[in-house]
Amino acid sequence: MSKEGLPSGAYGLKEGEEYIPYVPANKVMPELTGLAIVLGIVLSVVFGAANAYLGLKVGMTVSASIPAGVISMAIVRVILKRKSILENNMVQTIASAGESLAAGAIFTLPALFLWGETPSALTMTLITFCGGALGVLFMIPVRRYLIVQEHGKLPYPEGTACAEILVAGEEGGNSAGVIFAGTGVGLIYKFIGDGLRLFPTEIETRIKGFKEAAIGMDVLPALLGVGFIIGPKISAFMLSGAVLAWFGFIPMIAFFGSQSNAVIFPSTEVISSLDYWGIWSDYIRYIGAGAVAAGGIISLAKSLPIIITSFRDAMKGFGAKAGEEPLRTDKDLPGKFVFIGTVVLIVLIGILPVIPVGIVGAILVALFGFFFVVVSSRVVGLVGSSSNPVSGMTIATLLFTTIIMKATGASGQPGMVAALCVGAVICTAAAIAGDASQDLKTGYLIGATPWKQQVGELIGIAASAVAIGFIMILLNNAYTFGSKELGAPQATLMKLVIEGIMNGNLPWNLVFVGASSAVVFELLGVSSLTVAIGMYLPIHLSTPIMVGGAIKGLLDIVVKDETRNKAKTELGILYGSGLIAGEGLMGVILAGFAAANFNIGFDVPPIGQLGALLIFSLVILSLIYYVFFSKKADNSGV
Repeated sequence: MSKEGLPSGAYGLKEGEEYIPYVPANKVMPELTGLAIVLGIVLSVVFGAANAYLGLKVGMTVSASIPAGVISMAIVRVILKRKSILENNMVQTIASAGESLAAGAIFTLPALFLWGETPSALTMTLITFCGGALGVLFMIPVRRYLIVQEHGKLPYPEGTACAEILVAGEEGGNSAGVIFAGTGVGLIYKFIGDGLRLFPTEIETRIKGFKEAAIGMDVLPALLGVGFIIGPKISAFMLSGAVLAWFGFIPMIAFFGSQSNAVIFPSTEVISSLDYWGIWSDYIRYIGAGAVAAGGIISLAKSLPIIITSFRDAMKGFGAKAGEEPLRTDKDLPGKFVFIGTVVLIVLIGILPVIPVGIVGAILVALFGFFFVVVSSRVVGLVGSSSNPVSGMTIATLLFTTIIMKATGASGQPGMVAALCVGAVICTAAAIAGDASQDLKTGYLIGATPWKQQVGELIGIAASAVAIGFIMILLNNAYTFGSKELGAPQATLMKLVIEGIMNGNLPWNLVFVGASSAVVFELLGVSSLTVAIGMYLPIHLSTPIMVGGAIKGLLDIVVKDETRNKAKTELGILYGSGLIAGEGLMGVILAGFAAANFNIGFDVPPIGQLGALLIFSLVILSLIYYVFFSKKADNSGV
């Protein structure tokens, strides 16, 4: 059944049918153009920077494909009056690579800063570029099987949704103003709040009569957007973890600690002298880390049947070739290019001194990289990119890699750095492979040229890799990774995993308490990893995310009509994505001011916590307006 302009067969084919895309193979349109490359590179860096900031703050990133596609349509179709859906698709293909590469970087590389290392921008560029490029090259041999032969069996939800958006835009969509409005609100709000510091962007209050219990909220638009995008269920899971930590574990530790004057490891102070932030920093983070690690491993274990069948089935199509010259819509990059490019990258990883993994690390990259790229490429086809267990794959890689590094004599901090860098390459490769698969599914549905999309992915990877090292250094200099401003939760977890194996210096009792909690969550039938992330992060992040999720939940209750609900949901996602992009970009800009010691704000905010809450309420109302009252959902084509 055709939906929103996509051809019949876009959601499945009958026996013997062949899918004819929106742009047939015999039709040639502008695609890999200079405009698409330049615009794609700009958006790749923009969304990469915004997602780096967001991921370092809350431990998750959001997809850039649909926002990039909408912005592309606004510029290419509306402003420049050029009509080519393939050109728009190329822009979002290049742009989305920046978001995925940022995820691979921020989940791992901040651990180097936490160890006191000073990685150069070149080191981070080469690590992320090699990982991203391997993610694309390893995926190419299985594209035809996963995308074409498994069409109708693997839905690739984000890729299909992006195709719907592009086709709707080609036929007259006008929702680009929504994302620009969100971006403007996010930029201005962040500048006034954290730039000029007219009001505090973190508010909190103690709960009287409940020792060291507190509730707080980071009143930031990006978190509101994240909550709407992930929805009420996941938001509630995160908040439940935060409630357990801040209303359960912290008061319990404070209660028992007040009865003793002993210093209890890992803290260096008596518990009675710690406030709730001190208890969170010295104890709860280890409980949360244990829960997140266990949740990641459980997520990976639950995916094992899919992983095993995915790898086996994908290998059936490895190197499959058509018996005749393939159509334009079925041409990949040449096999020789893929083979030579892969060998060159693996060799460079092994011999370049700025990538400190050595020959053993390069071999591990080749083995784990190919396996997890294939797995990631198929898993996202089944469950979508948001449920792709990249963290679990990275943790599994680090467990084996650290053990092997230690066994081969690479001990101490050099061994830990080597293990982490291997994990960073694998994490980036898996994240990029998932993104590339979704993009290639979008291309398959609308009739793009695969080899051009693959080149576009590599261009986006190269551009965002060049930028990501400077962005990481800038953010660390301004905010410091591991601080309340940028906690770098995933990277901190990876650091703890490696240290625990290499040095054996973790407070294992606290880690096991967290791991046991994750098991309980699973037994109760909830997502242990999502709840664990809520435990690990301050409650101040989960509360505004829950507000955004509640708005989405209210929409689902009020608007029962599926078509109207979908249109309003996508407007909310676009506006929320704009809030995230605007705040993230201003965060990077303010980091530049801070790095240059340029102070533009008040030392003491003239507006207090109540005023901050009222101002944040205006942002909440703006989201509610676009979701419930905007007429764009009725005529946007979204």
